Amino acid sequence: MTDAATPGAQAPRPIDGLESAAGFAGVPDEFQRLWTPHRMAYIQAGPQPLRDECPFCAAPHKSDEDGLIVARGRTAYVLLNLFPYNSGHLLVCPYRHIPTYDLATPEEVAEIGSLTQTAMRVLRDVSRCDGFNLGMNQGAVAGAGVDGHLHQHVVPRWATDANFFPIIARTKALPQLLGEVRDAVANAWPEEGSTRSAAPQRT
Repeated sequence: MTDAATPGAQAPRPIDGLESAAGFAGVPDEFQRLWTPHRMAYIQAGPQPLRDECPFCAAPHKSDEDGLIVARGRTAYVLLNLFPYNSGHLLVCPYRHIPTYDLATPEEVAEIGSLTQTAMRVLRDVSRCDGFNLGMNQGAVAGAGVDGHLHQHVVPRWATDANFFPIIARTKALPQLLGEVRDAVANAWPEEGSTRSAAPQRT
């Protein structure tokens, strides 16, 4: 990166329609800014957000947009992670409030698996990802953020998605807002096997 204030650096070429920031208030420096306004939801919520009510029980009773839901099945559904590791980080959840995989019915196990496969295909088509991390954290001791409600993570990965931010600064830079990602994934989700029926009864 070159800077006009750096000796020997070339001045940046002007771009039509953009005002130079050279005269703006503040002290110029050599840092570049990555604006991630969606992170304010996490910052303002504190370390234990959304725990008055199970978020995976509440989501199906909201609209798809408000619940960040991309697909609804008969026994399970798919939604975006509110605090994603990568853009397109999906969660596959049964509607029933059960904590661990061994408590799922054969029907739930089959649909969680089927929705996970579809999620991978859709993310590959939409985001051109190179691979995935799939997994379930069973119980708080194993790292489950919502340990009372079973959920499977589907995290898309790219060959170039690793940098120093998560390691040094514990920060993940995400290029798309959650609403934009939800729209893209939901619009690409195949109609077969997905239903937009009324929210299920809680059990």
